[in-house]
Amino acid sequence: MADTDSWQLMKTTAESAAREAGGVLLRWRSRFSVSEKSRSNLVTDADLDSQNTIVEILQNAFPDHRLLGEEGLSKQDSNSEYQWIIDPLDGTGNYVHGFPYYCVSIGLEYQGRLILGVIYDPTRDELYSAVEGCGATRNGESLVVSGTQSLAQAMCVASLPVAGDPEHPAFKRFVNVLPHAQTIQRLGSAALNLAYLASGNLDAFWSTTLYPWDIAAGVVIVREAGGLANGLDASALDVHQGVILATSSSQLQSELLPLLNTTPQ
Repeated sequence: MADTDSWQLMKTTAESAAREAGGVLLRWRSRFSVSEKSRSNLVTDADLDSQNTIVEILQNAFPDHRLLGEEGLSKQDSNSEYQWIIDPLDGTGNYVHGFPYYCVSIGLEYQGRLILGVIYDPTRDELYSAVEGCGATRNGESLVVSGTQSLAQAMCVASLPVAGDPEHPAFKRFVNVLPHAQTIQRLGSAALNLAYLASGNLDAFWSTTLYPWDIAAGVVIVREAGGLANGLDASALDVHQGVILATSSSQLQSELLPLLNTTPQ
């Protein structure tokens, strides 16, 4: 049955899975090995161990649910209306270098609609959670976006392609916004960017180069904290396209739209 009570139970299971996986990341931190999937696109033993931990917990609780995840995870041999979208380690580059800005991210779709999100930051022991229609929390405390309306007062974050060509449109968008924002950063974890936006620490985040597991959980958390999460042109968001503009207010979104959709000369 699809109702908020059953979704709350699913959230509790996802929170347990995220905490367990976060513990895995901390234990691996001093002893992992690193290989390269492609230049500057690192995968570690920790990613795989974390993902296996999450999958085991979710499959034991919901054996018929479908699964989609970063490290080659795709369980689609079911007619279930539920699909978990999992990133066992968002911010792998940060993790490898000991920069404490990485997390575990677990989202849930029901009939193709995002309805649940959990993000766990193991270095700060911060658990962000949301269920559609029930608000967002960090360690049980309610979250509300900053509500910042002016780009001149906004802290913005963008995800840029790893080892990308300087002529890539993503870099041009970054340059377009740079003179107008109070500050603009690239921090290396899309999921945490969205969690921080939901908690009022960031005001805007955008990217055109992500995967569904990077943003699925964070989208729910931002929306439930009162923020917006749409396509880069304010269209309806499709996380499977990997294009997102999330803001703390509609006014800020309106100010960003022409800058993000105009190619600088």
